[in-house]
Amino acid sequence: MCRIAGFWDFNYKGEYDLENVLTLMRDSLKHGGPDDAGNYIKKELSLGLANRRLSILDLSPLGHQPMFDDKNEIIVVFNGEIYNFQEIKKELESLGYKFKSNSDTEVIIYAYKEWGLDCLSRFRGMFAIAIWDQRKEELILIRDRMGVKPLYYYFKDGLFMFASETRAFLEHPKFKKEISKEGLFLFFRYGYIFYPYSIWQNVYKLEPGSYLIVDKNGKIKKEKYWDLEQVYKKYFEIKDQKLDENELIENLEQILIESFKLRLVSDVPVGIFLSGGIDSSTVTALLQKNISQKLKTFTIGFYEDKYDESKWAKKIAEYLGTDHTEIFCSINEALEITPKLPEIYDEPFGDSSAIPTHLVSKIAREKVKVILSGDGGDEFFGGYDKYWVYKFILEKKFLFNEKFSPLFNLILKLKKEDPYRIEKFLKLIKLRSNLEKFSYISSCFLDDYRELVKNDFLFNKDINFILNNQKLNNLPPVMQWMLTDAKYYLPEDILTKVDRASMAVALETREPLLDHKILEFVAPLPLKYKFTKNSGKYILKKLLAKYIPRELFERPKHGFGIPQNEWLKKELKNLVEEILSEENVNKIGILNYRYVKEIKDSFYANKLKNHFKIWYLFIFQLWANKWLN
Repeated sequence: MCRIAGFWDFNYKGEYDLENVLTLMRDSLKHGGPDDAGNYIKKELSLGLANRRLSILDLSPLGHQPMFDDKNEIIVVFNGEIYNFQEIKKELESLGYKFKSNSDTEVIIYAYKEWGLDCLSRFRGMFAIAIWDQRKEELILIRDRMGVKPLYYYFKDGLFMFASETRAFLEHPKFKKEISKEGLFLFFRYGYIFYPYSIWQNVYKLEPGSYLIVDKNGKIKKEKYWDLEQVYKKYFEIKDQKLDENELIENLEQILIESFKLRLVSDVPVGIFLSGGIDSSTVTALLQKNISQKLKTFTIGFYEDKYDESKWAKKIAEYLGTDHTEIFCSINEALEITPKLPEIYDEPFGDSSAIPTHLVSKIAREKVKVILSGDGGDEFFGGYDKYWVYKFILEKKFLFNEKFSPLFNLILKLKKEDPYRIEKFLKLIKLRSNLEKFSYISSCFLDDYRELVKNDFLFNKDINFILNNQKLNNLPPVMQWMLTDAKYYLPEDILTKVDRASMAVALETREPLLDHKILEFVAPLPLKYKFTKNSGKYILKKLLAKYIPRELFERPKHGFGIPQNEWLKKELKNLVEEILSEENVNKIGILNYRYVKEIKDSFYANKLKNHFKIWYLFIFQLWANKWLN
C-alpha cells in the first residue's frame, strides 16, 4: 500500500528542478506512505515517477519503489495489493522468471513483461499502477476494477501529471488552480464528485477498470479492461433459467470464503471494521469460522441511540469470539476532526460519516496496519431502502391505507424522523424516467443551484451519467439503480471516504466484498434473490444465518451516519457561523452570500427541510479556505 505521483513535461525548458518538484509532489502524500520513499527521473524526457510506501508485503528494502525489472526496461510505482500475487508468481517462475523480493510489485513487473496489459485479467486486488515502459517510451496508468484505489491525472500545455491525491499537483509550479464547473456542480448536486471530473479544471479521475497510455508524442489513449455493465448483461442469459437456491447459496459461500481469505495476505496484523450490519458481519463470521487465529474487530458507536449499532456489533463479536474493540464518537471528537476534513479530503466531500470513519481508523491503527471493511454489499445485494421502495412503487404497491404494507410503515417512521424524505418519495412517484428518479432521489441542490453559485462558475447542463446502452436499459429499473450506484456512488463516495480516512493515519483498508469474482456471480442474479417484501440482501442473509443466529442481524437497516442535524445546531454552530460568514464567503468569491445566508437562517430557524444543504455549504467553504487561499 502506498501513494504514488509523477509527471512527464513535454515542454520542459529547465525552468524548475525536476528532482525537487517530484520530491515535493511525493512528500505531500507522506501521510499515506510513512515507511519509505523513492524517485525515478529520466532527465532527457523530463519524466519522473515517485512513491511513498506503507510497508505491508515484504517489509525489507527489497520492496522499495520505484521498482525495476532485471534489465531496467520496466519501472513501476504502485498503490494497492495484488492478493493472488503468489499464484501468479509461481506461473511466472515456471516460465523462467527469477524474483529478488517477495513483493506483489515485482510480480506486476514481470506479469506485464510476459503478457503485456493482458496481465490485468489475472490480477485480483485493488490497485493504482504507473508503468514506465522504456522499450516503447510509454507511460501507462491503471486503476482497479471497482475504483477502490484513487488515481488522478492532469494534462494541460504539454504537462502530464498523475497522483493518488490532487494535493500533489499543487506542488508543481506549472499547475493552474482553476475550479472545474462540472466538479463544483456535481459536489453540490450529490455531495461528491464522480469520474471523470474533479474539483480542478483539467484534473480527471481515471475510470475504474481502465488504463491510460501516454506516448512519446504526448498522445493519450484510454481503454477499459473490465466493465461492470458487461457483467450485468449476463442477467439476460440467466433470468429465465431455473436456479437452485440452495446451490446458489453454497456457491456464494465458497466464493466469499476464498475472496475473504485472500484479503488476509499480509506481513503485518489485520483487523476488521465490524458495524453490526449484514455486510461486515458476513465478512467477520465467514473468516472467523474458517481460520484458526482470533480476529481483531473494531466498532464505532454513538451516544445518541438512534445512530448507534455498537451493541449489536458487540453481541456478534461475542458470539463469534473475536478480539473486539469498541469506541464511541462524541461531539468532542467530531469538533476535533471536522476542521481537519479538508486536509484529509483534498476535494470537497459531503459524506459526514467521514468523521467516525476517520476516528475508528485512528483507533484501529494503534493495533493493526490493515483493516477489512464490508463496503459494497448494499450496492450488489440490494441493501438500500430506496431500492425496495422503488420496487414497491413500480409494482403499484404504494399503499398508504394498508397498515401492513412495509412501505406504509416506513412512511410513518419518516414522518416522525425525517419529513423531507417523505416529500422526496411522493415526488418520485410523479417523475417518469428512470434517470429523473435516480438523479432526484440522490440529489441535494437542484433548481436553486443557479441562486447558489456566481455566474462565472455556473455549469448550465445537467450531466447524463445514467446508462445509455439500450440493452442495459432493458434491465429491471431497480437493477439499473443498483448498477448506477455501483458505478458512481460506491467508488466516489463510499470508497473515497474510507480510503482517505484510513490512509490519513497510514491504515490500509481492504474491501473483501468487491472481489470481481463475487461481483460477477452476484450482480446478474434476478431480483428475487436480493429482495424480500420489506428488505434487501435476501441471499446474503440466508447465508449469514448459517453462521450467526438471525436475531443478531435480522432488524431494520441502520445507516452509518452521525447526528449531523443535532450537532450543526448546537456544538458545531459557532464553527458554522464562522466558516459561512459574509467575509469568508465573499473572500473566496464562488458562492452568492445572499443565498448562503438565506439557507443558514432557514436552518437555524428550523425551517430548512433538507439539512444536507447547510452541511455541503459548510464543507465546501471549509475546503475552499484551505485550498483556494
